[in-house]
Amino acid sequence: VKMRNHTPVTEFLLTGIPHTQGLEHPLFVFFLAFYLLTLVGNLLILLATLTSSNLHTPMYFFLGNLSVFDIFFPSVSSPKMMLYLLGRSQTISYQGCACQLFFYHFLGCTECFLYTMMAYDRFAAICHPLRYTAIMNPRVCAILTLSTWMGSSVHASVLTFLVFKLPYCGPKEVGNFFCDIPVVLSLACADTSLAHRVSVTNVGVVALLCFLLVLASYTRIVISILRISSSEGRHRAFSTCSAHLTSVLLFYGPVILIYLRPASSPWLDSVVPLFNNIVNPSLNPLIYSLRNKDMKLALRKALIQGVHTCGA
Repeated sequence: VKMRNHTPVTEFLLTGIPHTQGLEHPLFVFFLAFYLLTLVGNLLILLATLTSSNLHTPMYFFLGNLSVFDIFFPSVSSPKMMLYLLGRSQTISYQGCACQLFFYHFLGCTECFLYTMMAYDRFAAICHPLRYTAIMNPRVCAILTLSTWMGSSVHASVLTFLVFKLPYCGPKEVGNFFCDIPVVLSLACADTSLAHRVSVTNVGVVALLCFLLVLASYTRIVISILRISSSEGRHRAFSTCSAHLTSVLLFYGPVILIYLRPASSPWLDSVVPLFNNIVNPSLNPLIYSLRNKDMKLALRKALIQGVHTCGA
């Protein structure tokens, strides 16, 4: 209520990606395909981790969490974006914009923390195999997960407060399909330097800290793998980490391009978040299942059981 008293703006106008007028229908088909692929793929991963007793391990516990967040992450903006591309709604309310920004950063930060925990899990499994079950026991996994949610909530709350405590009195055109910090801050009719510095620092510190922890974990992992005498053992150890490393690189690339580059670009500010928001979550099920025999076997069993259940 207090935020509303500071501004006459009650809604924002979504303008989509610059220079894509006339491409609404092809973009709708493109993004809908990726969104459906994201939902189906991550639901299958979640189903496999829940139904297969072989996957009731810390590694797949975190992967199941990642699948849940990969379902919700694109759902923050995709429904509104689909309506925009169909020409049915090009506006978003002030409160709706604030909610989008909060959940976008809450889920994004949670995913960042999850990748860090998954790296630590691989570090414990490969570098301390005899103590692995003691290090990554269910209580530790639960504490790490709850800490992730709480930390992400604080992170997103700070960013949302800083952005929406500013007055917005026009213009109100958001240069994207959804509300994010760079495109919303540019519309404020007050000094945005504090909000910009804190948001860049906040996102930068979280991303950099998580990335350094992932890097430290994998440095130790590589050293341990190189000490393995058999080539088959080294290959098996590397294969368990390759999927996670691929996901980490795909996740951090867009984050660096959006928040940590020195100069602003309206086109990148629109396109890169969509890649991070729509495309990346659809790739994770493919990355984690294509080269994972346990996951492929669990998915096959889950699908066969589902077919038999429907047939009965």
